[in-house]
Amino acid sequence: MTENNRRLGVLISGRGSNLQSIMDAVATGRLAATIALVVSNNPDAFGLERASLAGIETVTLEQQAFPSRETYDAALVDVLQRYDVGLVCLAGFMRLLGASFVEAFPNRILNIHPSLLPAFPGLHGQLQALRHGVKISGATVHIVTPELDAGPIVLQASVAVEENDTVDTLSERILVEEHRIYPEAIGILLDGRWRVEGRHFLKS
Repeated sequence: MTENNRRLGVLISGRGSNLQSIMDAVATGRLAATIALVVSNNPDAFGLERASLAGIETVTLEQQAFPSRETYDAALVDVLQRYDVGLVCLAGFMRLLGASFVEAFPNRILNIHPSLLPAFPGLHGQLQALRHGVKISGATVHIVTPELDAGPIVLQASVAVEENDTVDTLSERILVEEHRIYPEAIGILLDGRWRVEGRHFLKS
């Protein structure tokens, strides 16, 4: 990867609404980048159709086609490098990535998570928020490290939790913020005026 590589590889497993927000930001010029490739571990992911309709290359890599997590990660690294991807964006990619994958793209993997990390990591962040009775939840964009949802935080947005919220209603409002901050966070990383010190993401 070159230092000024603005080619994105977006990894998805489902409908691809965050992928769409990135595509829209690129199309309107709000994000100076190229989506080089969309990869899914689910051949039925609607996000693959979104990408194809926009003329973006797509690849499907199903876990069951590989004998181990390590061989899957190696194949994923290989395809992203073949497309000269400079920044990997996880957009609803429902699979844990191993240390070897993270090491192949040091500080060059972003994830969007539906909570204000470090609160409620892992699956079902919205449900966790409701069960804990928090008054504020939100969305977090962070750099991916081998530890789940624990990397340096790039951007966050808060969302008030209403007394009558369900998982669906809270998720809908958090998703609006996800779509807003993810392209912004990608732009920050691509601009390069930042550094990581321990768990801290610092703008230069």
